[in-house]
Amino acid sequence: MAAMLSSSLFRNTISRRCSQCQAYVVSKCLGTSTDGSDFMSPPLPPMKEYKNETPDLRRARLLYQSRKRGMLENGLILSTFASKYLNDLNEQQLMQYDTLINEPTNDWDIYYWITGAKSPPDEFNNEIMQLLKDFVKNDERASRLKQPDL
Repeated sequence: MAAMLSSSLFRNTISRRCSQCQAYVVSKCLGTSTDGSDFMSPPLPPMKEYKNETPDLRRARLLYQSRKRGMLENGLILSTFASKYLNDLNEQQLMQYDTLINEPTNDWDIYYWITGAKSPPDEFNNEIMQLLKDFVKNDERASRLKQPDL
């Protein structure tokens, strides 16, 4: 009985306070002002740095991360791209690719950028982005219905 009473009391308290706290929660958790203006994204954790990573180890990590995306479309595009180009990329290009697939938190942004639906921000508009855009055009009409084997 006590558990049921406290549970009921908790629900009633929450429902009363929800309307009072909604603006605060939106403001603090989502990074918006209470009137909806000045929208800001929530703070993002910094990209993880892998110190003392050899180029071969970086390529292996990037190959795996290219396959394990948040959405199938990017998994197919990035895994086939990585399978074709990753071994030939130099250190600077590897860093650009690493930043591209690990810094943005929204896979839809990456998808729209590489398919040309949206322009990428300046920090991602580099030679790797252009290589990806050319790859997505699929001028050779390669079949990309499944991820390549590891």
